[in-house]
Amino acid sequence: MTLDPVDLTARLIRCPSVTPEEGGALDLLEAELSVAGFACTRVDRNGTANLFARWGAKGANRSFGFNGHTDVVPPGEAGDWRFPPFSAALAEGRLWGRGACDMKSGVAAFVAAAVDFVRETPPDGAVILTITGDEEGDATDGTVALLDWMAEHGERMTHCLVGEPTCPTTMGEMMKNGRRGSLTARIEARGVQGHAAYPHRARNPLPALVRLLDRLARHELDRGSALFDPSTLAITGIDTGNPVSNVIPASARAMLNIRFNDLHTGDGLVRWIYDQMQAVEAETGIAFTLVAKISGESFVTEPGWFTDLVADAVQAECGIRPGLSTSGGTSDARFIKAHCPVVEFGLVGASMHKTDEHVEIAHIHQLTAIYRRMLAAYFA
Repeated sequence: MTLDPVDLTARLIRCPSVTPEEGGALDLLEAELSVAGFACTRVDRNGTANLFARWGAKGANRSFGFNGHTDVVPPGEAGDWRFPPFSAALAEGRLWGRGACDMKSGVAAFVAAAVDFVRETPPDGAVILTITGDEEGDATDGTVALLDWMAEHGERMTHCLVGEPTCPTTMGEMMKNGRRGSLTARIEARGVQGHAAYPHRARNPLPALVRLLDRLARHELDRGSALFDPSTLAITGIDTGNPVSNVIPASARAMLNIRFNDLHTGDGLVRWIYDQMQAVEAETGIAFTLVAKISGESFVTEPGWFTDLVADAVQAECGIRPGLSTSGGTSDARFIKAHCPVVEFGLVGASMHKTDEHVEIAHIHQLTAIYRRMLAAYFA
């Protein structure tokens, strides 16, 4: 008996697994996988739920891995939705609900593909599933915790497919073989508070902060590289906490995010920001502090046998060959790349994180068939 990926997606959507809540989603998957002969281990850390499942021998020469997450972003106002966000409504050939697109359908597809594959054509090797409840949050105790646990227990994937939505508008059009890095910087400028009518008695941090932000924003980081789009810098917040117009604030804060390609490193960009801060501090006398967080370096899986295997499976089911891309935000592939070669392929992501998130039912079946083809080709 095959495992229906649409039904499994619907059952997962009905689990209200808003980060960091498990919501019953991983319990559900563990039950399904255990019945199918997968050895399952919960790898929970610091209140975050994670699931490791392996069919086949530990340490097999060929161990194909799937990675995904069952946590979802908050739905917002439930009344704004056409259907209740955790109802998994079926209408108009679509399945509706929070996580329908990102990425409970992807998880259901690779779980169904893996279960049916090992039942019907048991491979000479292992199939490993790593599923986290902490991808939409800080991601410090999710896939990272799973990889830490695998290293401690001698578990290893030889190749991994992350099932994140990768197609912008058409099923099959894009796969990800890399991602840009991401850096968030929080900058504080400190001056001296005073009355707006007597600016000479104060030291206003705002002009200095604005000057610094202008220097950063106007600078061209690069024009792209052979495998990546240009790096980008976005100023995402400016705040003084000052509600009145006749007081010069003592401090002001700003936040920015840099998505960077393989021409940079996170540490190198932090040093660049710090150098710009020092230059403006020398010009203005305003002191700056910087807190930076690098959530991932850029990486790329070079085109070759593995990317061709994925592309061939997509083309066979969709009739189009997916283009290789390193665009978009971050994903847990940034952690897996240090463990084994990793590629991402999944559904059309147009509705993810939106009110009335949904997925085409036909696409869930199509994705399951693609993943099944990947497994068959990998173990051929």
